[in-house]
Amino acid sequence: MDLRSRYLGLELRTPLVASSSPLTGTLDGLRRLEDAGAGAAVLPSLFEEQIEGEALALHGALEAGTGIFAEALDYLPEPADGEREAERYLELVAAARSALHIPVIASLNGTTLGGWTRFAQRIESAGAHALELNLYQVAADPAHSSAELERRDLELVATVRSALRIPLAVKLSPFFTGLAHFARELVSSGASGLVLFNRFYQPDLDLETLEVAPHLVLSRSEEIRLPLRWIGILRRRVAASLGATSGVHGAEDVLKLLLAGADATMLASGLLQHGLGLLGRIERELCIWMEEREYDAVEQLKGSVSQIASPDPEAFERANYRRTLRSFSSAFRS
Repeated sequence: MDLRSRYLGLELRTPLVASSSPLTGTLDGLRRLEDAGAGAAVLPSLFEEQIEGEALALHGALEAGTGIFAEALDYLPEPADGEREAERYLELVAAARSALHIPVIASLNGTTLGGWTRFAQRIESAGAHALELNLYQVAADPAHSSAELERRDLELVATVRSALRIPLAVKLSPFFTGLAHFARELVSSGASGLVLFNRFYQPDLDLETLEVAPHLVLSRSEEIRLPLRWIGILRRRVAASLGATSGVHGAEDVLKLLLAGADATMLASGLLQHGLGLLGRIERELCIWMEEREYDAVEQLKGSVSQIASPDPEAFERANYRRTLRSFSSAFRS
């Protein structure tokens, strides 16, 4: 059975991609994922704040002691360990590229131009096969319109794209008024692929300290429905690869997303909950399902139930909402 899939112009052995998580944050973890059957791996995101911290630390080191002794102009203090996060990230990229046979995709998370372009180039030089730009922001300032925020994102994508030769994926949230239009604009700005969707971690309140507290909840299979809908809508409407993330926990989830039009299905919570053996189980179940239905290759089934290919395209839009409510009401009455 041919499980190969093309994503961001890269040929993956299978569409099963290890998404950004603690599992992809070490070379040992990446080796284990490759051995378990991952088709590619996305490294944990390096945050804009970490890049800025590296730049500030370097600037401070360069300025240290100047104007006091002439010899100080040639003196560069060693930055503290906490200031080397960005440098360690580049070391991980280089080591992973050297040690692995699967594509290594780096990830940057931020919202402003800052030092991104320079650092994106360093990631490329370190050997990353592709870069995932993680557009994570909460539009909390009422002074900024949606059009302004979208313009900034498009400018960021275009600027990073102009500095790179490797493929550029954009991981975005579902919270856009005209998501299909914005997706097309991202591709026009240089995105080679779109990853749907960024899973925002919502804050919680600690009733003892009365403070806002972080709270992590792993995904569930039901959460594939949002990326499934939009991948189905965007398939063949944007000239870009489509990656699905959030809620991939089994072969059924993978098959649904592939049928909708995904080129890559990304796992993080599923691997953390069920272990790396999940990759092998999904692969075996994919092969069984495809053989029973006489599919020879993943490429045959990709997008075959997308909106454009569907005999009922409205099922991806309001019609599905109405039918869902009617089916629930009927079940409740019976």
